[in-house]
Amino acid sequence: MPKQLSDHIADRILIWYAHHQRDLPWRKTNDPYCIWVSEVMLQQTQVETVIPYYHRFLARFPTVQALAAASLDEVLKAWENMGYYARARNLHAAAREIMKRLGGKIPNTREELISLSGIGSYTAGAILSSAFQLRVPAVDGNVRRVVSRLFAIKEPMNKSQTQQRVWELAEGLVPMKTPGHFNQALMDLGATICIPRKPACTLCPIQEFCQSYKCQSQNALPVTRARRPIPHKHVTAGVILDDHGRVLIVQRPNQGLLGGLWKFPGGNQQPGEALETCLRRKIHEELCIEIVTGKRITSVNHAYTHFRITLHAFHCTHQAGEPQALGCADWLWVTRHELNDFAFSKADRQVIQAGLSTGQKSARD
Repeated sequence: MPKQLSDHIADRILIWYAHHQRDLPWRKTNDPYCIWVSEVMLQQTQVETVIPYYHRFLARFPTVQALAAASLDEVLKAWENMGYYARARNLHAAAREIMKRLGGKIPNTREELISLSGIGSYTAGAILSSAFQLRVPAVDGNVRRVVSRLFAIKEPMNKSQTQQRVWELAEGLVPMKTPGHFNQALMDLGATICIPRKPACTLCPIQEFCQSYKCQSQNALPVTRARRPIPHKHVTAGVILDDHGRVLIVQRPNQGLLGGLWKFPGGNQQPGEALETCLRRKIHEELCIEIVTGKRITSVNHAYTHFRITLHAFHCTHQAGEPQALGCADWLWVTRHELNDFAFSKADRQVIQAGLSTGQKSARD
């Protein structure tokens, strides 16, 4: 792309941004830690949802040192209900890596940043451009959409070659001055004007340069492959009480979906298996105990990125055996009141609301 053309496009976008930028708290700082936290939170989560979490998280963990010193349980609790918990685990792990390997300083090179847990090309670009004012692109979904329409890219966006081409084109647009502002401007353009369906082309500051607008193909871009049907799973959970009224909870392994969060014991139903049979089987596999299933408390529907579940929760009583952490990371008998101290998934929180009230103190049985 000729430099004169890229300069014209960048100037138009920055002028538009000066008048239409969104008032977001992470744009009022050049602290790389704050910018990093915001960018991780903004992955897969809407801006309006992120803002209160961002303020609370930084109040609880104001520095990378504070985050590294915290336990994973504390971090997951602070992240509770925002979903995609691998982000929180990676953020915590990267903070500890920074303390151990980098003397507590967030690095200002792409190579060092992407060596940290959970930091990829986009997050590295956002940190480098916004915190350190380095001329690098930050290509998220919004930027990808703007660039694909601006240059009328007709190859499927999920191909690695297409993504590389978009990254190179975006890199060519980033100006030497205020690269951070420009990357934020490009994101805002994609979030407010160049939206996925029915983009507001008449309000776009770079309409005259947009190749897809010239041939009226903007609604067909970017090109994506058809999604596969989303599978549905039935999952069981047992709310098991002991003689003291305490409830048994288990901690998920750190790796995998919802890793590190707490839950009620249970798991996926097999084809043709009754829910009560599934629950007894899974609890024996997780904890090596026997239970008696009682009445169903609730059935909760929940959607994840690649599948949906219906979580069926049952009242249960502990019949025999001492709990052992066979299929889980840990287990605890806790009072109903202390359930508020642990990080649970949204679906498990709905089970708590449906079937449990408050009580008193927790202890290991």
